[in-house]
Amino acid sequence: MTRTEHETSRWRLVWRQLPLLIALVALWLFLWDHIDVLTITTGVLLAIAVTRVLYLPPILLSGRFNPWHGLVFGLRMMGWVTVASLQVGFLAVNPRWHPMNSIIAIQLLTRSDLVTTLTAEATSVVPGTVVVDIDRERGLLYLHVLGTRTAADIERNRLQVLGMEEGIVLAIGTREQAASVREARRARRAAGRSAAGSGPESTRSSKGDPS
Repeated sequence: MTRTEHETSRWRLVWRQLPLLIALVALWLFLWDHIDVLTITTGVLLAIAVTRVLYLPPILLSGRFNPWHGLVFGLRMMGWVTVASLQVGFLAVNPRWHPMNSIIAIQLLTRSDLVTTLTAEATSVVPGTVVVDIDRERGLLYLHVLGTRTAADIERNRLQVLGMEEGIVLAIGTREQAASVREARRARRAAGRSAAGSGPESTRSSKGDPS
């Protein structure tokens, strides 16, 4: 890599992390509830220290935001939280309900630390699900899920988490990540249509088989 390319890559990295630095400085100002030169200076220095000095994986922002997909994701999150709240509330007052919970592993589609973190946070917001562990290297989320009596319950929760990841990637992920989740979504839908179409047909075939 030439010196010019190295400098371009360095400045591109700084530019992509600039929103994170601004957010950290803003958080520092909110905590102090006071704005002056000293507070801003210490906020900038601490933001740089958090992102550069501490041993943390680098958080690289994609540099893009899709307002439409951001709105859709926000509305879907409201729907998930509302439905899950009603379900948990019903289970809490149902005298015939006996707890049947599970810890399930969800294989995420991306390896981005930012997307993984946001997906874990969004999952934890929904009542009835708690993230108990994250395997960063393999892109796995381990969840404690309430009310999983059947394999269909587990699959529904898995698809919900993948839907959260998909919404986050389409809103703020890179174009490559967005293309990847779209391809995975098309594959899931094709598999679902194939399973739905083969079920009744295979039943009819088995009934008509003289053997």
